[in-house]
Amino acid sequence: MNKKYFSILETLKENKNTESGPNDRILLIDGLNTFIRSFAANPVTNDDGIHVGGITGFLMSIGYAIRNIKPTRVIICWDGKGGSQRRRKLFPEYKGNRRVRSRLTRHVSIGTMEDEKVAMKNQLLRLSQYIDTLPLHMVSVENIEADDSIAYICEQLYPKSQVFIMSTDKDFMQLVSDRVTVWSPTKKKYYFADTIKEEYGIHPNNFLMFRTITGDGSDNIPGIRGAGLKTLINRMPIIAGKENITVDQIVEFCKKNTNIKILKTISESADLLNLNYDLMQLNNVDISGSAKLKINNCVKEKIPRLVKYEFLKMMIEDNINNAIKNPEFWLRDTFLSLDTYAGMTHGR
Repeated sequence: MNKKYFSILETLKENKNTESGPNDRILLIDGLNTFIRSFAANPVTNDDGIHVGGITGFLMSIGYAIRNIKPTRVIICWDGKGGSQRRRKLFPEYKGNRRVRSRLTRHVSIGTMEDEKVAMKNQLLRLSQYIDTLPLHMVSVENIEADDSIAYICEQLYPKSQVFIMSTDKDFMQLVSDRVTVWSPTKKKYYFADTIKEEYGIHPNNFLMFRTITGDGSDNIPGIRGAGLKTLINRMPIIAGKENITVDQIVEFCKKNTNIKILKTISESADLLNLNYDLMQLNNVDISGSAKLKINNCVKEKIPRLVKYEFLKMMIEDNINNAIKNPEFWLRDTFLSLDTYAGMTHGR
């Protein structure tokens, strides 16, 4: 082991116990997931008729979550440049289906797919400037996806804190526990262990195994054909329980029941299941020591203070004053407690 890597590991050990306590409420936001959903679904325009839904939708969405969850710290995680290098090495076709897509929005101010790309880029850049005026952290590490950053922060930097993950990505369901909750901004719904069991019939301890079998079309991860949720629960009841099961246990169970067609197919697909598990698991996130150090350093920085004047000035410059009713009150109502926390606890 070279000296540089040994030094990184030692620093990680020192930083692992950050200044969080059991009473902290950490809100981790899946940044790109929230932005794309806002851009596509929010038709808001500024006073000049230009689409600004990505900016205003994002701000309104995180504002709603903050007012309801009442966190002591908010961290927005973005996919780093290059996405997940590790996953592409495992499976070169990972997210390959995203290279060609249809338009996200049909707003009249955006004419073509190229116009949409430009609009998304411009809104994302401007949004980052708005966020810089708020008492929030942003995390982005090259070749690391937001999923991995969120999982690492949740499981290793704040192992005793109450954590809320804001995303519509079902991959995060595997992290739900007594202290980790997923908040769906589209359904405006909290996902606790009981909620997942009620909606899907599966305990979060085995949600990853369910996804391992069914795959994830949005990430171009293939699943077992015909292996739907109801079929799996009916034919393979062990997947619905609380006890953690492994790929080997799934395959072994299916080998004993090869008279059932779908279970026979699963029993013959161990390689696919192991690959999918490696691609989708977040409980033991596989990222480099240097990436962990970058995340640690980012999270340990002073929480920025609320710069209300700059935020309101940008709203005037962008002609979006009408997009948020009474923006000054909205800022105070949404971010005052976070700003107070930043000033009192991390304003050193």
